[in-house]
Amino acid sequence: MIDELAAYLDYLDKVKHYSTNTIESYRSDIEKFIAYIDNEHYSLKNVDSRVIRNFLMDETTSGISKRSNARRIIALRKFYDFLVRTNEVEQNPFEIVSTPRQDKNLPDFVYYKDLLILFEENRKRTDHLASRDQAILELLYASGLRVSELVSVTIQDINPRQRFINVRGKGGKNRIVPYSLQAYNALQNYMNDCRKKILEKNNIKGSPYLFLNDKGAKLTTRGVEYILSEIEVKTGLHLGLHPHKLRHTFATHLLNNGADLRTIQEILGHKSISTTQVYTHVSYDEMQKVYKDYFPRAKNNKKDEGK
Repeated sequence: MIDELAAYLDYLDKVKHYSTNTIESYRSDIEKFIAYIDNEHYSLKNVDSRVIRNFLMDETTSGISKRSNARRIIALRKFYDFLVRTNEVEQNPFEIVSTPRQDKNLPDFVYYKDLLILFEENRKRTDHLASRDQAILELLYASGLRVSELVSVTIQDINPRQRFINVRGKGGKNRIVPYSLQAYNALQNYMNDCRKKILEKNNIKGSPYLFLNDKGAKLTTRGVEYILSEIEVKTGLHLGLHPHKLRHTFATHLLNNGADLRTIQEILGHKSISTTQVYTHVSYDEMQKVYKDYFPRAKNNKKDEGK
């Protein structure tokens, strides 16, 4: 079973070009299932729906969420698809297993007026990494990039004249993402000052990556998360900043200002339009709030009752 898993993970890496984080997620979910069937004295070839049902029940009683179980079913279904194609098993037992229904959590976002205050307050910083952090803030909001995509952006990926980035997204798929004039100015400021000083300080001739840590190495996703938390500390504004929250904010503000879902889907790199449609719920909540705040008859007026 270990050999089959190793072959599949190699396939995800070499053929599908999945990210390291995605591959590790698949590894973890599949290893969990393999450990279970091994303990129950089953092999990959004689797994059936009853074994799968018992596995999922065991996971649920251990406190695993519906979301995690759904993710594992998807990972194992794809794993077995691979095993069928490579003639390791005759059929995929996960084809008849449905994923558990999940409660949809609406994406959290930052209101525009709060973002403007955040940008302005962070611009007042005088420490040597201030311009880098400002560029990260501006670009995350202006482009909707995933944090994994942000840290992988190279200098050559950027077209400053036309203000777009060539992004390598999930599954190795490339897309073109525009960014704002404000983000352009923040990037230029960072590249002409902070980035050069980081490289000089660490005696590094150059780096292909756009965003660097203080030692001149490529930023990590955890590094960006830490930077955003430090921005809150340094500005005194606690908005629950997270890279994905800024991505949600970007999409929500686009929709609120009239962008169509297909355009947002393309910019975000969503495979399915249904993933993007979650933002219509957020937009609807915002619309309701504005309506209640500004339309006179939307407010309860007891004087009008009974007339």
